[in-house]
Amino acid sequence: MGSNQLLPDKDYLVRMENISKVFGTITALRDVNFGVERAEVRALLGDNGAGKSTLIKILMGVYQPTTGQIYFENKLVNITSPAQARAIGIEAVYQDLALVNLMSISRNFFLGREMTKNLGPITYLDIRKMNEVCKQSLHDIGIEIRSPNERVGSLSGGERQSIAIGRGVYFGAKLLILDEPTSALSVAETRKVLTYIENARERGLGVIFITHNVHHVYMVADSYTIIRHGMNVGTYYKGELSEDDIADLITGDRES
Repeated sequence: MGSNQLLPDKDYLVRMENISKVFGTITALRDVNFGVERAEVRALLGDNGAGKSTLIKILMGVYQPTTGQIYFENKLVNITSPAQARAIGIEAVYQDLALVNLMSISRNFFLGREMTKNLGPITYLDIRKMNEVCKQSLHDIGIEIRSPNERVGSLSGGERQSIAIGRGVYFGAKLLILDEPTSALSVAETRKVLTYIENARERGLGVIFITHNVHHVYMVADSYTIIRHGMNVGTYYKGELSEDDIADLITGDRES
């Protein structure tokens, strides 16, 4: 059954060992061990204030751990910024998505990483190339769009999630962090987003799926790490727990 330790027989893409984080007199995390294998969907579960966001912000370089080490692809890393996290292959898709409503799908897809072409001394955005690559890249992971020129502001919540996930995959993410990706989506849109998550796993990516919805995570996750009061309650693998078991562990109604 569940363990709050990393297992020696697993091929972890990322390992976070004995992570603690102290803010003044508040201990947000205490000796948390957390890992994600290659081509695995790992759910990260816990109530508000449990420490999930702090752990992910440490992994993305927003915070530095007070104690503990992070290994990525079996190498000790010191991640000091989100840009550095992205450079080694860690991409986060947050609830607010960081998409610009008035810009097209392809412009958002390449935001900050635009393709350009030169005409003499003048550099132009290569809109045609960005449109082609955007549409083909999304198609390759099972995402169909009407037009890459369509404004992001006209898209549904599920479609916006798909663009953000597709962007991460295209730019070489090895580990994809999804923060509440199914929040406020319809049943049909949720099903699509869960399919995109499965497609990312099939392409060999590790996925961290952060959510409050036990039912959604139960459908696609290979394993579940539960955090409560800044501590790792345990990690469990598919088939070890029912949905009710997971919910009880999150709330503390059941001990690990």
